[in-house]
Amino acid sequence: MLKELIDKFYMDRQRDKEQHHFYITDAGKCPRATFFKFKNAPREKMDARVLRMFDHGDYMQMQILSTLLSLGIVRASEINIPPQELISGRADAIISLGNELYVVDFKSMNSMIFKNLSSAKEENINQLQLYLHFFKIPKGILLYINKDSLELKEFIINYNPTLARTLLEDLSALKNKLDKNIVPQRIPDYPDNWQCQYCQFKEICAAAGENEINWEDFKNKITPTP
Repeated sequence: MLKELIDKFYMDRQRDKEQHHFYITDAGKCPRATFFKFKNAPREKMDARVLRMFDHGDYMQMQILSTLLSLGIVRASEINIPPQELISGRADAIISLGNELYVVDFKSMNSMIFKNLSSAKEENINQLQLYLHFFKIPKGILLYINKDSLELKEFIINYNPTLARTLLEDLSALKNKLDKNIVPQRIPDYPDNWQCQYCQFKEICAAAGENEINWEDFKNKITPTP
């Protein structure tokens, strides 16, 4: 009885929301999946258990932030990047250590992934690079939390202006495709890229084929006739 109520709460929260601008978490991600997300294309639904795990990770990150606040090293928390048209994002914290500022981004994961983590994940570096770019801070820290044991790993990341510029240029190019209703081509290493394994758009990506196509034409093909 309670399980059904709780599951329904999480599934109702998963209803598609219209997206009008990029989030920093979109940086470096598969452009086709991001395109489909903007267009509210049909997707596989996550189950309630996975959504609860996301919430659990958020609570753990709040606990870490509370510790940093108690240490007196937090200069700002949950701070938005400067307003602009292309992208929005909110950094977990900006801290001061040894007279240097760092942007800190928290990431939680299960034990299996955590134990094999020997370097920062590429997608997390991409996000942090944009925080460093917009806040004009030269260094950041990716702090990983093991959801099962609460172990921590950290990686210091230096600002890479070339990478940040490339990420923003790629998002600008994708925005152009969104405006023109052009579905991007598949990523080069499809279907072996890790993003493909967890993608909610697997089915329609396969149906769309390899190359760029017109979204309106494709949407008409995949929309059931009344």
